[in-house]
Amino acid sequence: MPNDELFLITGATGKTGGGAARVLLEQGRRVRALVHREDDRSDALRRAGAEIAVADLLDFTAVDAAVRGVSAAYFCYPIMPGLIDATTFFAQAAVDAGVRSVVNMSQISARRGAGSHAARDHWLSERLLDRADLLTTHVRPTFFAEWLKLWWELRDGEGYLRLPFGDGRHAPIAAADQSRVIAAVLVDPEPHDRAVYTLHGPVEFNHHEIAAVIADTLGLPVHYEPLTVEAFTAAMLDRGMPEHRVQHFSHVALDYRDGVFAGTNDNVERIGGRPALTVAEFVRDSEAGFRASGPNFVPA
Repeated sequence: MPNDELFLITGATGKTGGGAARVLLEQGRRVRALVHREDDRSDALRRAGAEIAVADLLDFTAVDAAVRGVSAAYFCYPIMPGLIDATTFFAQAAVDAGVRSVVNMSQISARRGAGSHAARDHWLSERLLDRADLLTTHVRPTFFAEWLKLWWELRDGEGYLRLPFGDGRHAPIAAADQSRVIAAVLVDPEPHDRAVYTLHGPVEFNHHEIAAVIADTLGLPVHYEPLTVEAFTAAMLDRGMPEHRVQHFSHVALDYRDGVFAGTNDNVERIGGRPALTVAEFVRDSEAGFRASGPNFVPA
């Protein structure tokens, strides 16, 4: 039976944070959901049984309050400036509060020499957390399956993916599968201390093959149209995407072409307890999201 441990979930209104919170709540565990503001998403978590804490990860005083009484925490920071400061604030507050363990959301492209500022900062944040007096586990997912919806255009009954990934390959990983891994490590952190887990879906594809799977699943023509990185960058800037995020996406596109996002493994099933969703299963489960254009699609 679950004990009285309290689990802090940062980014609790996001896909992996919200999913991990719900997995823990369904197990009868106590969850404190850290959110930026009260809204419909935080209300839904409260109704599901979570305690809600409103805080900014760049506000040390607020983070200090949010970690009090917490046994284990999921640390997730968005693709925006401030990750190093946020990690420092979180690590110090967590150690001072007696938090025992942390699961850190990193990136598969995190490394010392990363061209992406965000990916480099994730690598630095991993090293910072490794030096803290915490049981620490880093998860490094490849591209989320949810990305396919964000950059998807539906026009005249046909689907289009215009992305700068050439013929590179990856195995898309759904947020729900990541959430189960995160929750499992939070509940039983000792076997995973200082582990770095890459998370992949079950089958590796290039985007031509992904387009074919989406077409078969939805029953409509789907086209992958490779872009240059320069055209993709210009389109994202034209849409008003923040420069920090555009810089990240532009450089991970190069990483993707170089194979950094490739591969697959059994980490989701071995740790999370169930096989990862296939692309076809994800598309079927998310069909409503593919019946309209996503917010980031690059127009022809």
